[in-house]
Amino acid sequence: MSQKRPTPSGLPAGVEGFGAAEQALHQAASAAAGGLDDFGDPSYLEGLRVLLDAYQHEAKFSNTGRQMAWQGLVQPLRARLRSQHLIRQNPSVLETEIHRPLVVTGLVRTGSTALHHLLGQDPDIQVLEYWLSVNPQPRPPRDEWEVHPDYQACVAELEAMYAADPSLKAIHFMSADGPEECRHFLSQGFTDDAFEVNASVPTYTQWYEAKNIRDTYLRHRDLLKLVGSTSPEKRWILKYPVHMKNLGALFEVYPDACIVQTHRDPTKVMSSYVSLIAGFRALFEEDIDREAIAREQLEVWATGAEHAIEVRRRGDESSFFDLHFQEFMGDPVGSVKRFYERFDLELSEEGEKRLRAWQQGNPQGKHGRHEHSFDEAGISRGEVLERFAAYMDYFDLKPE
Repeated sequence: MSQKRPTPSGLPAGVEGFGAAEQALHQAASAAAGGLDDFGDPSYLEGLRVLLDAYQHEAKFSNTGRQMAWQGLVQPLRARLRSQHLIRQNPSVLETEIHRPLVVTGLVRTGSTALHHLLGQDPDIQVLEYWLSVNPQPRPPRDEWEVHPDYQACVAELEAMYAADPSLKAIHFMSADGPEECRHFLSQGFTDDAFEVNASVPTYTQWYEAKNIRDTYLRHRDLLKLVGSTSPEKRWILKYPVHMKNLGALFEVYPDACIVQTHRDPTKVMSSYVSLIAGFRALFEEDIDREAIAREQLEVWATGAEHAIEVRRRGDESSFFDLHFQEFMGDPVGSVKRFYERFDLELSEEGEKRLRAWQQGNPQGKHGRHEHSFDEAGISRGEVLERFAAYMDYFDLKPE
């Protein structure tokens, strides 16, 4: 008589591993969503299955990391269920127009997070707040947020993450009511960088980086319409470096998108990003290999930059505004005014006042200094410059 294999530490009882967990994950998500069972377009299953196989055979999870990874799969499935339910209840939200969304993207670690938080102070536009990216729903009035269970859960989640590793706040600061990247929307399709950031999953990375994620952006658009249905008059400003790697798919779904592409010397970018990934991955895995991370991500982002160049060569350059790191750091509000003018946005007197107040109250390093070096990354500046040569040449970038 065969004996049942023990459940790996960190997984729910009866789940023998990620490889055979698809049904259990859907059941867990349904239970967490109050019994809902409509996950919408099944195209997300391809990415989920590739990821589960990589989690089973490649990831080096600690017991705690395995538990966190499980929750990191249940959460987007639960979000799919809840957002799908809201859309089915009120399908008219999909009639909400999204006109010329302004999308901030570019290489990682180029000042785009600071820019995004600055833009979030403009009362005349709308950004995707963290708690609504995790729990897509029509945006309630601001004075109702603090008592909302979804908002409170996000506050607790972020507090727990920063308590586990306080240095992460200096690397990438997030708040429940602040602007958030589009990563949670992309995660609903299991097509997002977060999965390869948090774990060693080379087969998933290979699949994901080569995938046209148009279906994910169609879902992204529906979720934006849902969240923005209570403020349809406001123009969207979105931010996520990952959009640069997927510009082709993004323009298929948002053909009138206005792109602010941020730039910086990639040698400054890569050592910082490797440090960020190592910090997040240490929450999930043991035996962090910084050199493996560096070489994988060097190829990922250099290829993504080249993809963006090809999209720009085929498209309309009037859809783009290039913002260099030093330009933004030297004059943040002036930089915003320049690309607002380019894309027919108006910064009101009140908006400029709020942006300047935020700038003064949030100097660089407010949440600590992020220390990083190539000695830790395991790759040299010369290797980075060589791999990014095409990108630097196209945008006439010089090493800092």
